[in-house]
Amino acid sequence: MIRFEKVSKWYGSYRALTHVDAQVETGQMVVLCGPSGSGKTTLIRTVNRLEPIEQGRITVNGEDVNSPGSSINRLRSNIGFVFQQFNLFPHMTVLQNIIFGPMKIRGMAQKLAIEKAEGLLDRVGLLAKAEVFPEQLSGGQAQRVAIARALAMDPPVLLFDEPTSALDPEMVGEVLSVMKGLTREGMTMMCVTHEMGFAREVADQVWFMDKGQILERAAPSDFFSRPIHLRAQRFLTDLAH
Repeated sequence: MIRFEKVSKWYGSYRALTHVDAQVETGQMVVLCGPSGSGKTTLIRTVNRLEPIEQGRITVNGEDVNSPGSSINRLRSNIGFVFQQFNLFPHMTVLQNIIFGPMKIRGMAQKLAIEKAEGLLDRVGLLAKAEVFPEQLSGGQAQRVAIARALAMDPPVLLFDEPTSALDPEMVGEVLSVMKGLTREGMTMMCVTHEMGFAREVADQVWFMDKGQILERAAPSDFFSRPIHLRAQRFLTDLAH
């Protein structure tokens, strides 16, 4: 579903990504972990061109995302992105936030968009909040709305950039629960997270990054019990302490 081929990204003399080669299979949940500044967020932001690349090639479902002829709006409408800070429209109700994309981008009729949105809100346990504004939501609720909004576009791929890092600890579980449900349904996902318990439980693969490179790719059972790369070993030891 997603393929990175010799992908490099830099800011002046700083190399954010260096010759990244990797792929995410359809229906796979890949968790990216590593120290701060390792390139995790930059990598997932290249998938929908939130970050342009200097070298290499990225394809999603066979389409080159950096092709000069590709429509960036069409590309992003097919790649759901859930941000660290929710990014809900503050002047719109929860329901309006969710129906905006399907109606504006997909041309969906309002009645159908509302029915779809209500189904998604029910799915994330927030149907009762349909008519409230984002400022009236807790952090966990806002992030679940953000996930529902991304799902409203029926994307084949969902990207998560540290979806729980801005939440109080007691709210983390409710967001991770929704993501676990998506994993069971076979959604293709990439997730940058520091929630190693979540990664151990739901990831199909863990990618460990440092200094703009993927140093290790492994199943969670292997990565957490017997990491191969010395930098990954040190990272897990530091987490344990």
